[in-house]
Amino acid sequence: MRDGASAGRMPALYLSHGAPPLADDALWPGQLAAWSAELPRPRAILMVSAHWEEAPLALGATRTVPLVYDFWGFPEHYYRVRYAAPGAPALAERVRSTLRGAGLPVRDMPERGLDHGAYVPLVEMYPDADIPVLQMSMPSLDPVRLMEIGRRLAPLRDEGVLIVGSGFFTHNLAALRHQGGTPAWSAEFDHWGREALEAQDVDALLDFTSKSPAAHLAHPRTEHFAPLFVTLGAAEGQLGSQRSVIDGFWLGLAKRSVQFG
Repeated sequence: MRDGASAGRMPALYLSHGAPPLADDALWPGQLAAWSAELPRPRAILMVSAHWEEAPLALGATRTVPLVYDFWGFPEHYYRVRYAAPGAPALAERVRSTLRGAGLPVRDMPERGLDHGAYVPLVEMYPDADIPVLQMSMPSLDPVRLMEIGRRLAPLRDEGVLIVGSGFFTHNLAALRHQGGTPAWSAEFDHWGREALEAQDVDALLDFTSKSPAAHLAHPRTEHFAPLFVTLGAAEGQLGSQRSVIDGFWLGLAKRSVQFG
């Protein structure tokens, strides 16, 4: 893994984060570990998770605090997972000043720990928990607004910050209860999304609820696709460099994960 201090601009990522049982999957943890091994080593990581909506935009985990186990009904060992990454107060100050300078309000919630959209993939990618991590809320699910936030944060990539939007490329748990295998709506949306990304069709992606097939089944609520737009904003100018690092399906959901830069 290269040092982000000498590697130039850090990539920007959108990843499908899975659920706590991802750790027990035969394939996916290794895919995430291999991905991180190819990346320059970040000085810090800025996580935007599908599981934290807060307005005004908020910054949490500015110091090491307990994780947020924001799931129910799982075996006890999933609630014993720890990820004591260092806080990132310097990054928090950069995000705060950058966004406030653009007229965007920012609030501090230092006691709010990393949720599973942040720590589940980080446990697999950076298991030593030795890189400072800051989590930022989504103040809105509006794709245009989120992309603008990502655009404002893009300069952080030149400072060794890995910007990660963490969601799920398709996400409809209720529909999965009634069928096995990979449902058509999940496969159709994944195919459409891959083609839109490869074509750099940002307009179609921003209007995905109207332009994509089966959008309302793939994302009956759009919070798991929304982090992609922060990543797209942070990667503007490098959209042609995108590649799907992970694809395929997990319990019927598309786990497509994309790197820009």
